[in-house]
Amino acid sequence: MSYYRAFRGLFRFIFSTFYRWQVIGVEHIPKEGPVILCSNHLSLWDPPLLGSGIDRQVHFMAKEELFRIPVFSFLITKFGAFPVKRGAGDRGAIRATLKLLEEGKIFGIFPEGTRSKTGELGTGMPGVSMFALKSEAVVIPVAIIGPYKLFRPIKIVYGKPLDLSSLRERKTDSETLRETTELIMSHIKSLLEQHRSA
Repeated sequence: MSYYRAFRGLFRFIFSTFYRWQVIGVEHIPKEGPVILCSNHLSLWDPPLLGSGIDRQVHFMAKEELFRIPVFSFLITKFGAFPVKRGAGDRGAIRATLKLLEEGKIFGIFPEGTRSKTGELGTGMPGVSMFALKSEAVVIPVAIIGPYKLFRPIKIVYGKPLDLSSLRERKTDSETLRETTELIMSHIKSLLEQHRSA
């Protein structure tokens, strides 16, 4: 058994035992081919939650500082994370992400760029749109509905794939990036609103 499958099994046990885990919409995840999972961001628990809900491995960017912590670096690397320099356009991390998608893998990203302190959805950053438009990946909006409190429900909802065909036909300029980001964020917001009361 791979490290990833072992960690995923551990997290599934934690989420189902201590957080009354609910997973919705797994059928929307393609069985193969490149996928970008775009989720809101509440907690450090979000990456393992996002990856534990599905059977395919999910890869993530993580701030490079985390890779300086010996044991933790090993663990997050085995869980599919790779480093990114925050606050600057890290070309190496961009190339690594596009390569993952070219290889038909799944990339998980939090478009807000940082955790929400209020629990409400923040503003999306254009980086997510660049990956969506420069690849042929299926883009899936995802809603994480907390809070992460012991024995309280934590819900993850994988939405239907977004149709980006018309946006991909256009020139990838700032306006197209903005519109794509707004589309992605609007679908995450809709999932949050729909399933918070469900």
